[in-house]
Amino acid sequence: MSRISATCLRCCLVIFAVVSALCVSGPALYWKFKNGLKLKGISSSCPPCLCDCPSPQTLFQIAPGLANLSVTDCGKHDPDLKEEMEKQYVDLLSEELKLQETVGEEHSQHMNITFGEARRLASQYQREAEKCNAATETCESARERAQALLTKEKKITLLWEKRARQLGWEGE
Repeated sequence: MSRISATCLRCCLVIFAVVSALCVSGPALYWKFKNGLKLKGISSSCPPCLCDCPSPQTLFQIAPGLANLSVTDCGKHDPDLKEEMEKQYVDLLSEELKLQETVGEEHSQHMNITFGEARRLASQYQREAEKCNAATETCESARERAQALLTKEKKITLLWEKRARQLGWEGE
């Protein structure tokens, strides 16, 4: 049975891989094939386009003020950014470490709270399971007692019926 299921699983995986490959590469192959047929087949009925496009603009023509900027001007007017840029590399690293430590502590606190909640819920579920087990045992013992009493009552009933028949009772 396991060989059949393993073979079936392999076949399903192969089919899935082929379908996935076709879904991913199918549209590109379709368009390439379609455009290839257009180029090799009958020429299209529309004439070639005549464009009167302007010449491309350079970066300096698009943003003339960009050439005047220098690295020293960066953040010159922003006091917060200026203060950040003046900090030493060691200060920046120590600040990053403090931030990572703070995030780690917050993560640890969240994990401890979650762990405590999970432990509380686990103990609650354990108590509920113990209650269910106790109730099941009680019901099972009551069922066994009832079955024993029923068997005893059937024996007594058969004994009385036998005595009644011996005394002439004909029954129903």
